[in-house]
Amino acid sequence: MNDGTNCKEDKTKNDVGLSRRTFLGGMTAITGSAIAWKVNSPEAAEAKTGSFKGVTQARPKTMLVKNASVLVTMNKERREISNGGMYIEDGVIKKVGDTNALPQTAEIVLDMKGHLVLPGLINTHQHLYQHLTRVAPACQDGNVWNWLRVLYPMWARMTPESERLAIQVGLAELALSGCTTVFDHQYVFPNGCKLDDAIHVAKDMGIRFHASRGSMSLGQSKGGLPPDSCVENESDILNDCQRVIDKYHDLSPGAMTRIVIAPCSPFSVTDDLMTESAKLARQHKCNLHTHLAESLDEERYTLKKYNLRPVALMEKFGWLGNDVWFAHSVHINDEEIQKYASTGSGIAHCPSSNMRLASGIAPIKKCHDAGVKVGLGVDGSSSNDCSHLLAEARIAMLLARTLLSENAGGPPEDKKQWMSARDCLEMATLGGAAILGRDDIGSLEPGKRADFFSVDTRQVSFAGGSMIDPVASLIFCTPQNAAYTVVDGRIVVKDGNIETLDLPTSIEKLNRASRQVMNA
Repeated sequence: MNDGTNCKEDKTKNDVGLSRRTFLGGMTAITGSAIAWKVNSPEAAEAKTGSFKGVTQARPKTMLVKNASVLVTMNKERREISNGGMYIEDGVIKKVGDTNALPQTAEIVLDMKGHLVLPGLINTHQHLYQHLTRVAPACQDGNVWNWLRVLYPMWARMTPESERLAIQVGLAELALSGCTTVFDHQYVFPNGCKLDDAIHVAKDMGIRFHASRGSMSLGQSKGGLPPDSCVENESDILNDCQRVIDKYHDLSPGAMTRIVIAPCSPFSVTDDLMTESAKLARQHKCNLHTHLAESLDEERYTLKKYNLRPVALMEKFGWLGNDVWFAHSVHINDEEIQKYASTGSGIAHCPSSNMRLASGIAPIKKCHDAGVKVGLGVDGSSSNDCSHLLAEARIAMLLARTLLSENAGGPPEDKKQWMSARDCLEMATLGGAAILGRDDIGSLEPGKRADFFSVDTRQVSFAGGSMIDPVASLIFCTPQNAAYTVVDGRIVVKDGNIETLDLPTSIEKLNRASRQVMNA
């Protein structure tokens, strides 16, 4: 018998040690991957009142994940466990292994039969507010600088309300792709918009969030690219950086919010702001981030203004180090790759955006093999138009392979020179954790935070031979949405639906706001 709860038929005991009659009478079983709620638990009471939304849901004391077709740990041995599971307490993973070797009871039980379970994906570069200008008609075709010139005036019309809507929908889209940690590079703050807006949205939605107090201070009147209407006074920028650090920056293990200092780019801020930003960040143990070597236009700009290539310019500013990572790094040479590796500087690889804007192909396999920290980013929703991190991992693999066609004699026979599916999953998990300076996420092993997602393999995209290696198939085959996404032991996506947001309403409001911002 299968009543839709995935609970074993047992006339005496079920998985949580209750008689079947007691189980059905005293607990709630939710269809899909079964979730069992203990009788009289605070979580059960909240479910009855319909308050299972965002941070209003009390995190369960214990959680059991069981029966996964494959549990991908990403631990040091890269162990993949058939019939795998985890036992979690207070949002921390306590045990990982074969389901039969784990405790059999918990406040919440997730039966992952037929599912792959993986560490939560980590997005290392995004501009969430850009959901407002997704697929803007005037810049569908053109390179980075042309694209920016069209969009800057639109972003100047953004309001706090429209910004919050864009961030809500963007975080929901990412969570539905299995993303649990997001770095958001916000550098435009018009009409009263503040970084606080993004931080509060992420907190309400239960997403682990690295928020950047980005900046632009070099307007067109001073030789920069952005219009003067989009730039800020530098003292105001630094004062606000200090404010948000004091208010939100949390260095404790398992922190849900951290602050990153992130001037936009070498062509939109002054030399002083770059150097002062680095001093402030290091004083408070914040990471540093900016766009770098994305386009040949940028390279021409730094050579003309400074007689330096972009990476050398960052070195001049004191912007190389283990606490720094750069978005894109498409146009870097072998010497610069070694400079990244020796200084511990990292790269947020954004392949879809680089293709969309014809920026080029970043030498990511060469960077990876040289020991450079590399994570994945979906980039802004106006330059990728898709915030699906699992899809980004697939594109990263395919684009790295495309680059092999430029080898003398064609693609090499040596498989070690090929970017594998597991290489890309590693970039999206452990790579992202390293980029953000975190040792508490990125893998599923005892002591790490309970950030994970599952994908149901019982779908047409996995049918056939792909089930011989379902982990690789997750990247090779059509990218899927997550069935479950769990952050810090709290369920954010359940049965493929976002639990912490009224998504249809947010989408409807965002659509209206986007028309106003784009004057469509």
